[in-house]
This record gives sequence, C-alpha cells and structure tokens, in this order.
Amino acid sequence: MAYFMALKKDIIRKKGVVIENLPNTTFKVKLEDGNVIWAHLSGRMRQNKIKVLTGDTVEVEVNNCDKTKGRITYRFK
Repeated sequence: MAYFMALKKDIIRKKGVVIENLPNTTFKVKLEDGNVIWAHLSGRMRQNKIKVLTGDTVEVEVNNCDKTKGRITYRFK
C-alpha cells in the first residue's frame, strides 16, 4: 500500500483537447502547454460508458517519469 501511495504523489493533472481518436480507447491529446501526448481512458470512464470525441476538453493525469503518456480521468461539458 505504501508503494501505491508513493506513486500517487508523482501524478500531475493537466487540461487538454482531444485531437485524434486511436484504436482501443486511446487518444492523442494536446495539453494547454502545447505538448501532444497519448492518453487512454481510465477504468471508471469505461465502466460508466462515457464517450470522448475529437474536440472534447479533458483532464489528463500525467506521470512525472514519462510525460508522453497519460490517462483521461474527466471529460468537461
């Protein structure tokens, strides 16, 4: 449990816009700072069948170690 808590500290949340849909619920997201990353849907969004389309504004969790990949955790209305 302590290992998981240490990993949670390294997560950065950023806003971005989906620019491309890719297979297997993977997306290319352009962040506010201009970087383009690959992001996949979180399990909670898959369970609740939340659809994400090109042009949607989303919140992405990015790890400090690898800033080229992330996880979409929220879709803004």
